[in-house]
Amino acid sequence: MANIKSQIKRNKTNEKKNLANSSKKAACHTYVRKVEEAVKAGNKEEALKALPAAFKHLDKLAGDKIISKNNAARHKSSLQVLVNGLK
Repeated sequence: MANIKSQIKRNKTNEKKNLANSSKKAACHTYVRKVEEAVKAGNKEEALKALPAAFKHLDKLAGDKIISKNNAARHKSSLQVLVNGLK
């Protein structure tokens, strides 16, 4: 437990930021999951509609430095491979 005033304040802001970032990540996982479910169902049209939204949210997370840009690129690439595998 911190007993320095500035560190106590810093802990509070870190906790708030952690909650905000966690909710942003969870929202992004939802968009990624929609693409994966469409691919699993074999619905290419739906997957192609969901793909740009997933890309957008992954890029937002990378831009806000919640995830690394390489992590976002890896996820985007794997989603694109899944969609391209559909006939």
